[in-house]
Amino acid sequence: MDGICTLGNDYVIDQIIALLNSIEVIYGQTMPVCIYPYDENTEKLADEIAQRPYVTLYNQQDSMQTWDKFTQDIWDLHPTAQKHWMDMGLSKYYRLGSHRRYGAFDGPFDHFVYMDADTILMSKLDDIFAQLNNYDWVVYDFQFKDLSHIYSVSSVKLKDLFSQERLKTEVFCAGFYGSKKDIFPAARREMILEWLRQGEAEVLFDMAADQTILNYMVMRLGISQYNFALNLPPGTATGNAVTSLHFENRDNILYDKGNRLTYLHYIGLSSQLFKKVCAGENIEFPYRDIFLHYRYLHEPEKRPKFTTKGKAYNAPPSLSTKIFRKLGLTKK
Repeated sequence: MDGICTLGNDYVIDQIIALLNSIEVIYGQTMPVCIYPYDENTEKLADEIAQRPYVTLYNQQDSMQTWDKFTQDIWDLHPTAQKHWMDMGLSKYYRLGSHRRYGAFDGPFDHFVYMDADTILMSKLDDIFAQLNNYDWVVYDFQFKDLSHIYSVSSVKLKDLFSQERLKTEVFCAGFYGSKKDIFPAARREMILEWLRQGEAEVLFDMAADQTILNYMVMRLGISQYNFALNLPPGTATGNAVTSLHFENRDNILYDKGNRLTYLHYIGLSSQLFKKVCAGENIEFPYRDIFLHYRYLHEPEKRPKFTTKGKAYNAPPSLSTKIFRKLGLTKK
């Protein structure tokens, strides 16, 4: 069975609703969706999906505990990550819940496409699922242009592990990928841990914790991979990131130089930003109308109405805010 997976909790429910509504626009209620809980804060999420019979909330505790422990074991082997996180005031295991997405590897779908909560589906995924008949890992992104968010580029071991050609073509963004059930069984996970024990852990980039682990596992194990961005005919591949400002909006579907996007990824935008906008704060960000359209697709009367010019999401702080910060009077 094919399906779509995502990761979330009540904190990102507005984004989850937008994603689910975009899936409904493309597939109706025929595409099964499984949501992996980031943590136990899922009461609102459970209420929301109760009215969506095609959506389930993953509840296999043994699976989640297995992946939690595997992730903790990995970061226990890293030479600097935990000190780095705690020096920043973060927890010993940074964003541990983000690794819950790995439950999809023993979840309900034989083939699945994982989509981050901050994505919007724009097209059917037939081509992705078709390539999963030929490859075990399928992506569609341009992350290979920026290695710095995948591995620790200062690691001396990195180039010993992977050739320059592989580093330029095989890295991927963990916000959208297609894969299969059971490609990381216990024996393969133990192989990963053994390699990391031998000193390879230093190549992992600790500030993109789930992404670096996935890239390392796929590349280190030599899992067969296909990236549409590298294989489509010239001029037909589309971007997907919200940082690309040239997409054309046609009836709430985006096009890149005439080619329809597969998905839009609001990468780099804080989930707090979406909460604020849905609460009525007039903050502008790229493709905000697309997000609001899908978020309020079934309840347009609740969509925030903005009548004045909005504040840019990345606007520099005002002079007074800078002064207050310097005086330690505000954290905003």
